[in-house]
Amino acid sequence: MGQSASTVAGAQNRIKFRSSPVISSMKEIDDSDDVIDVFDVGEFDYSSNIPDECLACIFHFLSSGDRKSSSLVCRRWLRVEGQSRHRLSLNAQSELVAVVPVIFSRFDSVTKLALKCDRRSASIGDEALVLISLRCRNLTRLKLRSCRELTDTGMESFAKNCKGLKKLSCGSCAFGAKGMNSVLNNCSALEELSVKRLRGITDGPAAEPIGPGVAGGSLRVICLEELYNSQCFGPLIIGSKSLRTLKLFRCSGNWDKILEVIAEQVSELVEIHLERLQVSDTGLAAISKCSILEILHLVKTLECTNNGLKTVAENCKLLRKLHIDGWKTNRISDDGLIAVAKHCPNLQELVLIGVNPTCASLEKLATNCLNLERLALCGSETVGDPELSCIAAKCIALRKLCIKSCPVSNQGMEALASGCPNLVKVKVKKCRLVTSGSADWLRTTRGSVAVNLDTPEPENPDASASDGGVPEVGNEIRQVAGQVRGVSIASSSTGRSNSFKARLGLTTGRNLVACTFRRWSCFGGSSSSRNN
Repeated sequence: MGQSASTVAGAQNRIKFRSSPVISSMKEIDDSDDVIDVFDVGEFDYSSNIPDECLACIFHFLSSGDRKSSSLVCRRWLRVEGQSRHRLSLNAQSELVAVVPVIFSRFDSVTKLALKCDRRSASIGDEALVLISLRCRNLTRLKLRSCRELTDTGMESFAKNCKGLKKLSCGSCAFGAKGMNSVLNNCSALEELSVKRLRGITDGPAAEPIGPGVAGGSLRVICLEELYNSQCFGPLIIGSKSLRTLKLFRCSGNWDKILEVIAEQVSELVEIHLERLQVSDTGLAAISKCSILEILHLVKTLECTNNGLKTVAENCKLLRKLHIDGWKTNRISDDGLIAVAKHCPNLQELVLIGVNPTCASLEKLATNCLNLERLALCGSETVGDPELSCIAAKCIALRKLCIKSCPVSNQGMEALASGCPNLVKVKVKKCRLVTSGSADWLRTTRGSVAVNLDTPEPENPDASASDGGVPEVGNEIRQVAGQVRGVSIASSSTGRSNSFKARLGLTTGRNLVACTFRRWSCFGGSSSSRNN
């Protein structure tokens, strides 16, 4: 950017611009650092007239890499970029404690923090967490991963310093019930709690119960995953009167009796996820008392049958989303699905994995559930061409359809050419009788429909297979965060840890659901966001 003619004409006047310190400086900076002399630098700095708060807004639109590059432009941009950053992810190795003051002198407005450590490395301890809590008094979200050196004492000090915390997610940490109770007794604004593999909880009847504390009135979401003696969280769930979402994944113990108490005490539940849980039709009968329930996931709950599903359908008439992974036990079949069709007219999303519906239940669902927009059928032995033709003819509102590992053929695909007038996307995976020519023909016939066909790969006898009969290999590559003064600092809370993890075929449950919806990004479309 060169000088304009008017600037050159006034060369005898030395023009200076000073930025207004709207955002407080992280340290004292001489006035000369913020003064731009047009003729000293040879170019006019147009950004000098932009207030700091406007510059911060511009930085929010940049990617993490661009923000890092922008912070190197000048001292002012470095300061504004650091003070306008609200998300931060740190590699929480033990060496972090030495540079905590430096990091949070620059990033002094962080409200969302992730501390993640490689499981092979020594993590931060109580000292580092306390230092962070003193620097981040306005912290609202905290994620802890593999911080095995943290104790109940450190969590107690943190909770007292960060009482405005709204979301806590901890996984593979070593503190126990006392540390968790400290958070619940001090953070009155806590809305979401997610706990996975909390190693410090004492096993057996002597385990200290975890109660709601002052957070009982604010908690909206509780997620418990892979916990031994997980039922010590029972008082917390029961005491959270405003709880809206409850997710229980692979937690030990019989949950029927606890669900009965929860249903009696918590009346605002609208979303329940149960995965690999010891729960029977008795537990489903308790869930049926949640009359405003809208979302229900039953994944590999082997003792749940058609009777339990019927009870839920008869009493939870507002149900919008239903996910069932029957694990090919045939305990949930047409009878349960017909009850859903009869009593849940608001159903919009249905995912059936390892369940064997026939035309009898599919026709009822299509006829009675006029708002059914998203349908996934995976690993079903009974979903063939007649069933697909029934869906095409009856499901008028259907927009997204996923068929995986079902015995459908080109004939069933042809039925979609004239049916489902609102269809916008079809995904067919591992259906060996469907050829690419049929998919191409459907694309040509219905140009407005996106057709995704994954041709089946040759079977590998050495490959692991999921419990649902669908081969799966879940691989996660976690990237190492960028380095700042010897400590890894990612640009946002979406940063991943620096370990590489390979999880082989026995990854079940939600991985299979992910194959149908979570990897199918369009399933989170307008209708879902509108109703959530």
